[in-house]
Amino acid sequence: MILVDTGPFVALFDPQDAEHGRCKNILQAIRAPLFTTIPVLTEAFHLLTPNSIGADRLRDFILDGGASLWFLDHTATARAFELMEQYGDHPMDLADASVIVAAESLRTTKIFTLDLADFQRYRIRRGHRHVRIDILE
Repeated sequence: MILVDTGPFVALFDPQDAEHGRCKNILQAIRAPLFTTIPVLTEAFHLLTPNSIGADRLRDFILDGGASLWFLDHTATARAFELMEQYGDHPMDLADASVIVAAESLRTTKIFTLDLADFQRYRIRRGHRHVRIDILE
């Protein structure tokens, strides 16, 4: 199972994005199920602009089962807010926090992101340990 952050969605569905080709190649090589969160989709649709062809393609991708949605309940939202405070020295937004919380809940370390600087710093809690993220490249 692989969690998808905002950047790859924007790059995949905006052919003008500099990372479009690389993200397309990575997506074609993935054999594991993809998951994402509502905050990630909100950010992606904002960056693609709602009435664009990219937004239409992203919407179709999600509705056709290209990625499953993981929803934040009250406990997950509280954990996301905790992470945003923990990483406050390099502000973590809700989309990034939701991906980390989903990774903790779904017990995966694999994340498809273009935000290397932040995700190399973030850690996923596993009991009392904190493990590194396996970023798809």
